[in-house]
Amino acid sequence: MPQQIPCLWFDGQAEEAAQHYTSIFPNSSIGDVTRYGPNMPPPMKEGDVMTVEFRLDGQPYTGLNGGPQFPFSEAISFQIPCKDQEEADHYWYRLLEGGEESQCGWLKDKFGVSWQINPTELMDLLNDPDPQRAQRATQAMLQMRRIDIAEIRRAADGA
Repeated sequence: MPQQIPCLWFDGQAEEAAQHYTSIFPNSSIGDVTRYGPNMPPPMKEGDVMTVEFRLDGQPYTGLNGGPQFPFSEAISFQIPCKDQEEADHYWYRLLEGGEESQCGWLKDKFGVSWQINPTELMDLLNDPDPQRAQRATQAMLQMRRIDIAEIRRAADGA
């Protein structure tokens, strides 16, 4: 199967978003930036950024400045499985800058893009073979905005 490259539609902030995201994720870079040519319909104008190619930890993305017609929604989100709480907190707090918290490890960044940030242990706890333990973990998670894996582990253990 060919590689999939997510294309994110922005209202004029594609380059700013690429700069922000590449400052957060390791092994990230900004590639080609394409600009609009002459005689563009408003709100675009000659010289404005049309697209920016960037990589986040090796995964390619394209940012497109297409205008205000299609805002982001929670219907699409990016999952970041993290090795531990420290890594999850890094992504949570950096992506949350200027954005807003949701619940269960979800947030919307300052550009309106939705992210799910969870330690990988979360899925182990939610899928525990002991249904009561899994239920206690799920109930604890549902009360949280930022995932606190130690608290979910305590709840799963009945502590």
